[in-house]
Amino acid sequence: MNIALLIIFAFLLLSFYSGIRAQRGKDMNMEQWTVGGRGFGSIFIFLLVAGEIYTTFTFLGGSGWAYSKGAPAYYVLSYISLAYVISYWLLPPIWRYAKENKLVSQSDFFVSKFKSPVLGILVAAVGVIAIIPYLVLQFKGLGIIVSEASYGSISPAAAVWIGVIAVTIYVMISGIHGSAWTAAIKDIMIFFVVVFLGLYLPFHYYGGIQPMFEAVQAANPGFLTFPEEGLSISWYISTVLITVFGFYMWPHTFGSVFSAKNENVFRKNTVMLPLYTLMLLFVFFVGFTAILQVPGLKGADGDLSLLRLSLMTFDPWIVGIIGAAGLLTALVPGSMLLMTGATLLAKNVYKVMAPQANEAQIARIAKWLVPVISLISLYFTLSGGDTLVTLLLMGYSLVTQLFPALLFSLKKELWVNKYGAFAGILSGVSVVTYVTISKITIATMLPNWPPVIKDLNIGVVALIVNVVVMFSVTVVTRSIPILNPHGAKTEGTPTL
Repeated sequence: MNIALLIIFAFLLLSFYSGIRAQRGKDMNMEQWTVGGRGFGSIFIFLLVAGEIYTTFTFLGGSGWAYSKGAPAYYVLSYISLAYVISYWLLPPIWRYAKENKLVSQSDFFVSKFKSPVLGILVAAVGVIAIIPYLVLQFKGLGIIVSEASYGSISPAAAVWIGVIAVTIYVMISGIHGSAWTAAIKDIMIFFVVVFLGLYLPFHYYGGIQPMFEAVQAANPGFLTFPEEGLSISWYISTVLITVFGFYMWPHTFGSVFSAKNENVFRKNTVMLPLYTLMLLFVFFVGFTAILQVPGLKGADGDLSLLRLSLMTFDPWIVGIIGAAGLLTALVPGSMLLMTGATLLAKNVYKVMAPQANEAQIARIAKWLVPVISLISLYFTLSGGDTLVTLLLMGYSLVTQLFPALLFSLKKELWVNKYGAFAGILSGVSVVTYVTISKITIATMLPNWPPVIKDLNIGVVALIVNVVVMFSVTVVTRSIPILNPHGAKTEGTPTL
C-alpha cells in the first residue's frame, strides 16, 4: 500500500472518529440530530455554511471548468459572494420564525407559513430530488479523488463504497454534530492545500500568475474572455441570478440556518464569507496552470486536471495530503445532504401520512432512511457520466423554484396563498424536469433570436413560469366564492 493511500485512509478514520465522538453526552433526539439543539455559534455556523462552497466541486469542478471552459468559470465566484451578501437580510427572519415555531426542516417552514402539509410534501420531494444529483456529485468526486491520489491502487467504485459506508454510519449516529466537527477538520486542510496549490503550481511552471495567464492567452487566444455566443455574458448573468436565488434553497443549507443560537451569527458571518470565497481563485489558478501542462482532457475528464497535475508535480506523501483534503470535501456536504434528505422524508412525508407517529419514531425512521438515500445516490454515481458542474447546475435549477414562494412568505401578511405557492413550485419544477430530460435550451427553441436571448440559462424560463403561475393561481383562488358553515356565500380561498 503506497504512502498516499495510507494518508487518505488515516484522514478517513479521523473524520469517522470525530463524527462518532461528536454525539457523546447528548440526547440525540430529532432536534439534536437535525439542528444541533439550536446551539451552534458563529464558528460552527461559519463552517457549515462556508463549507458548502468547498466540496468536491472545489477540488474538481472549479478547476475542471477553468481548464475546459475558461472565463465562464468565474460565475462561481460571483454567485457565492452575492448569495452571502443577501444572507444578511434573508437568514435572520427565517431563523426567528423557525425558533418561534420549533422547526427542524425546510419543509417545516413552508408547512407552517402556508398552513399546508401537502405543500410540505411537495417541498420535501423537490428537496430530495435535488439532493440526489448533489450527492452524486460528492460521491463521484470522492471516487475520482481517492482513485487518482492513490495512483490507481484503489478503483473509483471501491473508493465510493468505502466513503459512503463511513459517512452513512456517522450520520446515523451523530447527525449534524458529526458534520460540524468534520467540517472543522476539512476547512483547515482545504485552506492550506488550496492556497498552496494555487500559488505553487503557477510559479513552478510559469514563474508567476501573470506569466501563466499570458501563456494560456498566447496558446488559446480568447480563452480567458467570455465567448460571443454560448457561455456568453448573457449566460453568465442569468446563471449567477439563478444560483444566487437557489443558494439557500438547498434543504441542507436552509436547515443549517436553524442550528444557530442567535440571529447575529449570520450578520457576523456575512462580513467574512465573501472574503472566504476568494479562496476559489486559487482553484482556478490550478485549472489554468493545467491547460498547457496536462493537455488533452476532454469532456468530464476536465475534472481530473487538478489531480493529474498534482500527480505529475509532487511526491506521493504530498499527493496523499491533497487526496485527504479532497476526501473531506466529499464527506462533510455528503453527510449534511444525507441527514437532510432523510429528515424531509421522515418528518414531512411519512409524518403527514402517519400523523399518529411520535417524535421518537420519526427520528428512528429518519436515521434508517439515511442508508436508503445513500444506496440510491450510489446507484446513480456508478452509472452516471455527467460532469460535476452539470450535476450542480441541474440541482440548482430545481431548488431555485422554491425561492419565489419563500420570498413572498417572509412578511406577516402573505403575498401568495398555499394554492399559488404549490402551483408555482410544481410548474417551475415541471419545466426544469422537461428541459433536463429533453436537453432543450433557449437556443434550440428560438434559434433565430439574438444571442443575448438564446444564451440565457433555461432556469430563468422555469422561474418566470413559476412566478406567473403562482400569482395567477393566488388571484383566482382568492376570488372564488365559497360556502361558510351556515351556507352563505363569502369571498375567500377555498379550503381543501
